[in-house]
Amino acid sequence: MSEFNILTPDGWIRGQLQHRDGRVTRIDGAPCDPQDNDLPYVLPGFIDLHVHGGGGNDIMEGAEGFATIAHTHLRFGTTSMLATTMTAPAAEIGQILEQLGGYCQRRASETARVLGVHLEGPYINPGKLGAQPNHAHAALLSEIEHYLSLAPIKVITIAPEIAGHVELIKALASQGVRLQIGHTLGSYEEGVKALEAGATSFTHLYNAMSPLHHREPGIVGAALAHARYAELIPDLLHVHPGAIRVALRSIPCLYCVTDSTAATGMPDGEYKLGSHTVTKCLGGVRLPDGTLAGSTLTMDQALRNLVKIGLPLAEASQRLSQFPADYLGIEERGRLQPGTWADAVYLDRHLKLTAVMVEGETLELENA
Repeated sequence: MSEFNILTPDGWIRGQLQHRDGRVTRIDGAPCDPQDNDLPYVLPGFIDLHVHGGGGNDIMEGAEGFATIAHTHLRFGTTSMLATTMTAPAAEIGQILEQLGGYCQRRASETARVLGVHLEGPYINPGKLGAQPNHAHAALLSEIEHYLSLAPIKVITIAPEIAGHVELIKALASQGVRLQIGHTLGSYEEGVKALEAGATSFTHLYNAMSPLHHREPGIVGAALAHARYAELIPDLLHVHPGAIRVALRSIPCLYCVTDSTAATGMPDGEYKLGSHTVTKCLGGVRLPDGTLAGSTLTMDQALRNLVKIGLPLAEASQRLSQFPADYLGIEERGRLQPGTWADAVYLDRHLKLTAVMVEGETLELENA
């Protein structure tokens, strides 16, 4: 049996990973420094908490595309994910959530596990839509409770400056929902107030939020000064490497997401993003006016980008696996040790994926 450099919560082990019935049973081997050998790597499977689509399909198009999206992301190392909605009329959101509620109860072969839903809209500021369609409105607790009855909503993005939203954050945080600050024109003070009320993270940090100025710190300033968690898109288009470094020094558990769209894993061309038509070209996805509209980033490329800007491989892995799992309160994913789900990525020394394992099922990659 081949040996690997296996990343565990206690450090690197040179050896083999054993699993049965979808769970890790043991990791045989001895502590090592991967720089002292030329063996390939085994890392925890990637956990992406912001996925709009992939493989030509958009979450808002409905259930027929869910398996294609989940398979597409598995091919790039994502073993579990949150299906992320777009701002839309209430009836449309409800219909998609009902379909996702059923889909989250199972996992088809050769697909990533969909852990639940990230409701990115409609409780955002209409002045900071980014690529979101213009269906934003103030949140109503009764509407959200209806949505919660349809699907396992794990994360809700919310603009804290909208009247009533801070009170709503308090109510929902007590129910275990993660409230993320995003698509917001809020001030630094409003961001801090939202954190004090129970908000726990920031949606695609720096993007679609009031920026940092030394006399008006904005929502970015609130995040850099006070956040424990925040998500960031490391495609090197949405955020400059220097700004990524600032966030890494400021936010202890900064974790990375793709904000991926239907264009992920597909050739250049036009794709759907909610009710918008977007164009993939030059490595990005944009609206007709040039606004960035999600990304085509994959988690394996996110890993390589983080290493490229100077992160040790173990830390880069942590920000793609352990920290998002910790953020959701999930102890049995995002790390490799006896008892956890057998979710793992296999990479060569150039950090190219060769295989992905999800809940003990291995997908060998054809281009490996």
